[in-house]
Amino acid sequence: MKMPNFDLCFCLLVSSIAFISCDSTNPEWETEANLAEPIHESMQKVTDVIVYDIFSPPQASRIYAYASVAGYEAGRHLDDAFLTTSDQLNEMPEMPQPEAGKEYSFSLAASVAILETGKALIFSEDQIDAFRADMENQFRDIKMPEEVFDRSVSFGESVSKAVLAWADTDNYKQSRTFPKFSITSDISRWRPTPPDYMDGIEPHWMTIRPFLLDSSQQFKPLPPPTFDLTEGSKFYTDLLEVYNALDEDTESRIELASFWDCNPFVSHHRGHVMFATKKISPGGHWMGIAKTVAQSENISAARTLETYLRISLSLADGFISCWDEKYRSNLVRPETLINQYIDEDWQPALQTPPFPEYTSGHSVISRAAAVAMTDLFGENYHYTDSVEVDWGLAARKYDSFFQASEEAAVSRLYGGIHYGPAIWEGVKQGEEVGIFVRSKLTTRDKKKKVSKLIK
Repeated sequence: MKMPNFDLCFCLLVSSIAFISCDSTNPEWETEANLAEPIHESMQKVTDVIVYDIFSPPQASRIYAYASVAGYEAGRHLDDAFLTTSDQLNEMPEMPQPEAGKEYSFSLAASVAILETGKALIFSEDQIDAFRADMENQFRDIKMPEEVFDRSVSFGESVSKAVLAWADTDNYKQSRTFPKFSITSDISRWRPTPPDYMDGIEPHWMTIRPFLLDSSQQFKPLPPPTFDLTEGSKFYTDLLEVYNALDEDTESRIELASFWDCNPFVSHHRGHVMFATKKISPGGHWMGIAKTVAQSENISAARTLETYLRISLSLADGFISCWDEKYRSNLVRPETLINQYIDEDWQPALQTPPFPEYTSGHSVISRAAAVAMTDLFGENYHYTDSVEVDWGLAARKYDSFFQASEEAAVSRLYGGIHYGPAIWEGVKQGEEVGIFVRSKLTTRDKKKKVSKLIK
């Protein structure tokens, strides 16, 4: 019997192993592993859990900001035209860097950084873990080299760890132990409102470290009109404007107000039964707009991360600026005065949120976000806002981000929860914040060309 040629068999075996090994790696993995969609999905998951866990609007903005910074710092290396924020954001340390000469999936790293940072700042960690496992399996299906997968995950985790260490120094944890807001007998000052009469939310938010602002008081608005319930006074006229806001175009104004409600926790009372409706936060709505536009424009993963970064930082500093004024002026809500002095049966179209009136948070943060979105995508940008469709509301069309911000602002008048001055001074305050953030934050090296659009 003829014996096999062992040298030939060995060569065939080695060739087969090499063929199998080559076949197990996708030659197109680098393109497929660096797309924007996993980043959108990861940020959307953070939004979903924020809604589920019921975070207040300021708290939600903080979560978005740190998650966005982590994602940006992990993923900006997709394009060397993008710059680090570590030398720009207040007290931010240097971030971990990828190993020179090594391959990465920076989209994977960014997604991991977003999820791990978000997980540390919310309650329902299991939801984030489950989503991350599914997301990583999708990246594995791309069949990138195993060492690239592991290296990318490790890099994303290291960036998240650095960002969370920085977040621990922003005074948030310390502010959890500060005293509740004290209610006075002064009728001009804020007091809890129906139906739950909750304590004032985040009365010490102005002590949280801003991301780019020099201080929470940097853009202090004009004080509200002098409190005066004399008929014909400026204040009383503003109060009547709220009371009569739905006398005209009632249906369309209620529809507009409902679209921009964005109250994370609306309570309902039916006899002795109480239940709650969860909704997206104001910041979450604008992060949703950022997602909608970025997907529509098919922008690259790096530009997507830049978009979330700039919007979230504008929102976060907008809330810090606004809350500084809210608890300084400490102005009573329209509902309280209308029920006491005009009509005891009157109810606002929207549920009054549990914190002082002046200035309007929606007005401030929406304008700040609109400045950032306009800077990124241009003026007179036409888009359809479908963010609230998941909450049973029809999509609305806009011809610019500023138009949307103005509609968000006036929704508070139609909703019966803000006087006119809080709305329009809030718009001014938000624009100042937005312009400052735009001027202070540099995300691109002007000497380098940003890579072409990739979807």
